[in-house]
Amino acid sequence: MRKDITVIAEPRLVRGKNEMNRLRVKGMNPAVIYGAGIDPVAVSIKPKDLNKILYSGTGSNTIFNVAVTGGETTPVMMVDWQMDPIKDTLLHADLLRIDLTKRIRVKVPVHTSGDPMGVKIQGGQYEIINREIEIRCLPDDVPEVFEVNVASMALNSALRASDIPLKEGMELVSDPRLVISHVISTRISDEAAAAGVAEPEVIKKGKKEEAGAAPAKGAAPAKGGAAPAKAAAPAAKAPAKKK
Repeated sequence: MRKDITVIAEPRLVRGKNEMNRLRVKGMNPAVIYGAGIDPVAVSIKPKDLNKILYSGTGSNTIFNVAVTGGETTPVMMVDWQMDPIKDTLLHADLLRIDLTKRIRVKVPVHTSGDPMGVKIQGGQYEIINREIEIRCLPDDVPEVFEVNVASMALNSALRASDIPLKEGMELVSDPRLVISHVISTRISDEAAAAGVAEPEVIKKGKKEEAGAAPAKGAAPAKGGAAPAKAAAPAAKAPAKKK
């Protein structure tokens, strides 16, 4: 989604790790502007300006302007960035120039609302499988989110990517069969619990724990797998009764 935001950037003439450290001491971060058939430009930007955009409602789908001192002013999107794994602070950003006359590919969140009929009336269970779809559209038409009401969803029905209403000029890139959410029956799980049968996930977990159990002390592992258990020693014969 295009926003009326302009971020100031300074040209970065010196490269290298030492220069990046000096920039960060000054409260600036290295970044690169590229794309649209124009040579890349190395710049430095205040990280707080990019954080405001990255953590906004539109996030990395935000199209904003970057103005390079003494250079270009162009619409861009944040397409890649690096965070400090310990401090969780922005370290570097890649900004892609956007041609406002050409369609771009973006991933847009899908939000569902309402109580599905299959849950409220038919006793099913509602599950969300995927939370976004990918579309192609003009930069000015990128939506912040797709809102879908699922109140009419019945038992054993699914909301798929092809069911998301797209505006004119938008094209679905995701697989149309991609399941966003569905309403499933809980009967199988209830019957399994009543019969004392563990769920598949529980069974799988149990097998993993059994496979990962430590061998008995003193037992040598056999080639290609766990060591076979030693045969139990035969029980001693009871003494014969005296006549």
